[in-house]
Amino acid sequence: MEVATLAGGLRRGSTQAELALLRADEAGMTDDPSGPAVAAYEGRIVACGARDNVDRQLSALGIPMGQLSIIDAAGATVTPGLIDPHTHLLFAGTRQAELQLRLRGHTYLDILAAGGGILQTVRETRAAAGDDLLASGRRWLGEMLRHGVTTAEVKSGYGLSRDEELRLLELAAQLGRDGPLDVVPTFLGAHAIAPEYRDRTDAAEAYLDDVIEQQLPAVAEQGLAASCDVFCERGVFEAPAARRLLEAARGLGMRLRLHADEIHPSGGAELAAAMGALSADHLAAVDREGIDALASSADGGNPVVATLLPATSLYLLGERYAPARELIDRGVPVALGSDFNPGSSPTPNLQLVLSLACLQLRMSPAEALAAVTINAAAALDLGLSHGSLEPGKHADLVVWDVPSHDLLPYWLGADLVRTVIKRGRVVYARD
Repeated sequence: MEVATLAGGLRRGSTQAELALLRADEAGMTDDPSGPAVAAYEGRIVACGARDNVDRQLSALGIPMGQLSIIDAAGATVTPGLIDPHTHLLFAGTRQAELQLRLRGHTYLDILAAGGGILQTVRETRAAAGDDLLASGRRWLGEMLRHGVTTAEVKSGYGLSRDEELRLLELAAQLGRDGPLDVVPTFLGAHAIAPEYRDRTDAAEAYLDDVIEQQLPAVAEQGLAASCDVFCERGVFEAPAARRLLEAARGLGMRLRLHADEIHPSGGAELAAAMGALSADHLAAVDREGIDALASSADGGNPVVATLLPATSLYLLGERYAPARELIDRGVPVALGSDFNPGSSPTPNLQLVLSLACLQLRMSPAEALAAVTINAAAALDLGLSHGSLEPGKHADLVVWDVPSHDLLPYWLGADLVRTVIKRGRVVYARD
């Protein structure tokens, strides 16, 4: 048995691979009552360590053992619940035809410029009933849960108008209230230029004015999205426009994140560092200046989490993947996300992303596990409550049917989850 506690806070540089492991085969941790144990009470972790020490702590806290259920994790690996820090969960329709277009040489931006891609999903999502969007969201959250995810960020961005963006954020919040996963809504009104503006000569500027003047204040008043995101990319919202939006969002008290340098070096990483963003996501095309900016920010005590999305690069038939090894070596904290969406990453399986991080980004299993737990929590500004097994944090745990964490990415796409615990309650157990 192995328990990866991830205790100790954000990982970066050489610490990205430090899991704070407890193992049953270590001295004093061989078998009951000295094996590793995690105790939770009223939804929070109250003790973690050798079983006899945990028992003493429970007694000191006045928590009777008779009030606790015991889950046997013999032969298993226990980790914090996985956190997916980048999803586009709420959408209608599918875009399988785009795969055929890409196989014939069309690019992601070609398809978007022709009115497909994100804009196709916008049309179908606007036309969908709220109950249908909720049913779809619940389906895919259930799939995420079965692969170990207990917290997921959910972006808007398929509405592209004030009322539709507010609707998507309210639906995301409803999914969070329904549970069992925690849902973190993010406002992404600047995901693409809305179709109503595309025939204008000033399309990008005019639509951005709408996002800043109409959508953003309404989102801030609604109070559901703590963060604002923007697709900072050539031909979409370039760095100066993205900066204008992010400055407005910061002025309304929102935290910042960016889709940065996904397809071209767009200055997104530099902007994320300059603006003190929580995260810079994608980074498949980040250049030397962008890496330098993120490294400098981390060294200066203001780390921007590099949230890498290798499933997207794979599905888009990309020839470049984010430079995870260089980012880690330069001290930039790295997280991983699924980028779940109907066009460029139709996978809700964050466990598969762990495997891709090892195979395509050359991350070690330990680095990848830190990237979907404690670092993913930091990317969502949840580091004080989620992402590790430490007293006071949410009791979100996964029991995996393998004896060591390095087997999680090894079994490619396998069904490895034995039990998922959310806030101290079993919410999934494999039959």
